[in-house]
Amino acid sequence: MLLRGVFLGIKHAVPEMRKRGRGSIISTASVAGLQGFNGLHAYCAAKAGVINLTRSAAGEFGKDRIRVNCICPGVINTPLAQRDVPGGRETVDQLFKTAQPYPRTGLPDDIAAMALFLASDDSEWVTGQALGVDGGLVAVNNLFGQLGAVQATGATFSGPSFERRQA
Repeated sequence: MLLRGVFLGIKHAVPEMRKRGRGSIISTASVAGLQGFNGLHAYCAAKAGVINLTRSAAGEFGKDRIRVNCICPGVINTPLAQRDVPGGRETVDQLFKTAQPYPRTGLPDDIAAMALFLASDDSEWVTGQALGVDGGLVAVNNLFGQLGAVQATGATFSGPSFERRQA
């Protein structure tokens, strides 16, 4: 559903945007679509698919003044990330704030700010892009160390698209 939902969203949004003479489609991919991660094969493949769907749709619908982009979040402190971690939000904050060069944990508001930019006329010349909102995580690829630290707490990590793994 990670890829199919994006495909169907684009399919049904384009006719309405064509009627209006323009539009901006924004999907959510992941840094896991930009590079592989052990144990997240299906998730990585689906998010890479979202990135390439974004690019091909941007090529097809640009003539209609419809921009198509996707946001690739890094590690973001959300209730899903906190789910199996003893200490919850505070523990996740401590673990995640060193996963990337920028010295704080990613927040949902960081993703929202990028979405607002992509929806605005300020991004009129931006299309076909997979925009990392990750504090530099992909630049240094430090996530493996952080996942190990999370797992050392007794938590399991299965990614947002999978059922919880039993320890």
